[in-house]
Amino acid sequence: MRYAQGGGLTDAGRAVRERLRLQAVARFEGRDSNSGIAAALRVSERSVERWRRAWREQGESGVLSKGSPGRPRLSKDQIARLERELERGPLAHGWVDQRWTLARIKTLIGRLFHVSYTVEGTWQLLKRHGWSWQQPARRAIERDDDAVEVWKKETWPRVRASRRSAGPGSSSRTRPGSR
Repeated sequence: MRYAQGGGLTDAGRAVRERLRLQAVARFEGRDSNSGIAAALRVSERSVERWRRAWREQGESGVLSKGSPGRPRLSKDQIARLERELERGPLAHGWVDQRWTLARIKTLIGRLFHVSYTVEGTWQLLKRHGWSWQQPARRAIERDDDAVEVWKKETWPRVRASRRSAGPGSSSRTRPGSR
């Protein structure tokens, strides 16, 4: 069961779900119908069908929980190394600019640890370890911040005030008295 926020069942939720599956196994052995089991356990018939098939093929072990689907594929030491490498920057790893993208980080993880992540999985990994999404502000090299501040304080109020005082009936499309 997955949720829109990208989460899943907690360990406690998985344990509850496993107890339901084991109750279903006891009912399978008693030859109860899928619809009867579904109604008694308050689950869907499709879930009961899936559990019965797993029980038939693998026995009771087939319906036991497989654990968290999001088991980390990188150890704590590998995560620490990844963070050190990210701090070195993309240039140190052969890219031509100083922007880390998820695709680049995914590639770096593959190169360093021989582990494959999806782009979304890379983002989840980074988010879990305190990284945030940031986009660098692009500024012209020639930009003069002092001149911009002077313009905003002195010129912009005059420009804005002259537009407001144009008077009623005035717009860019019509002139007073002309039709």
